[in-house]
Amino acid sequence: MLFWGLSFVWFKIVAKFYDPITIIFLRLVISGSLLLLFLIITGKFESIRHKDYKWFLLLAFTQPLCYFLGESFGLQRVSPTIASVIISTIPVFSPIVAHYTIKEKFSAYSIAGIVISFAGILIMVIGKNMTLNAAPAGILLLFFAVLSALFYGVIIRKFSGKYSPYTLITAQNIIGMFYFLPLFLIFDFRNFITVKPTFELVSALLQLAVFASTFAYLLYIVALRNFGLTRANIFTNLIPIFTAVASWIILGEMLTLPKIAGIIVVICGVIVSQWKQVRRLYSSG
Repeated sequence: MLFWGLSFVWFKIVAKFYDPITIIFLRLVISGSLLLLFLIITGKFESIRHKDYKWFLLLAFTQPLCYFLGESFGLQRVSPTIASVIISTIPVFSPIVAHYTIKEKFSAYSIAGIVISFAGILIMVIGKNMTLNAAPAGILLLFFAVLSALFYGVIIRKFSGKYSPYTLITAQNIIGMFYFLPLFLIFDFRNFITVKPTFELVSALLQLAVFASTFAYLLYIVALRNFGLTRANIFTNLIPIFTAVASWIILGEMLTLPKIAGIIVVICGVIVSQWKQVRRLYSSG
């Protein structure tokens, strides 16, 4: 969660040099290569069945393609703190999407969590005169990323028990890399070759690819095996806190009272939406 929280800050640094498509493409190239090397060295490499090819293509279409397009272009228009808070609402909406796609039941806690989380986001983005403190286009793009992540979660369930998480993450990143390749060549390549790499650029890009796109996923897999999906998702509440503190220290972003209040309210909404799991987590020690 620390690495994912910092990813919003690292992206802002790299965005001073490269456009979003270039950032995503390079991030996937580095991460996909590292993960593929990891699979080969550890002997965990698995072949994908022919009948599952279409599902892997759809999986990578939702994430990284749609998710990263929404998140990256959204981050160009809003602060890292607001972006991370919106992204942190993914667990809140998960039960609703699961109900209408795979017929899972959702409780009153889920509805209450959505209402509370939206209230927290409104506190952050609406100013004193009822004007928006963040670009509407940025907010919509980030919610598009949230929607993409939700459908990604539905598709990933189809592979439960069929492939290792290492294989799933590696495949989605490599397929995603090929999705972004034509976009990179058509829209960003000319600008890419004119940029002279600096230490600030290279270090932020490597941190984004190595820690956020690689190590974070591998660490998250360990958490999933020990806690399960729902209990592990509770820790996503920490992402906006890490982002807010890092943005303040590294980028000099002001931690205003509305931002602090909004973060607290959104986190409360996420906790309420998973209250049954939170109680079970504490009761089990």
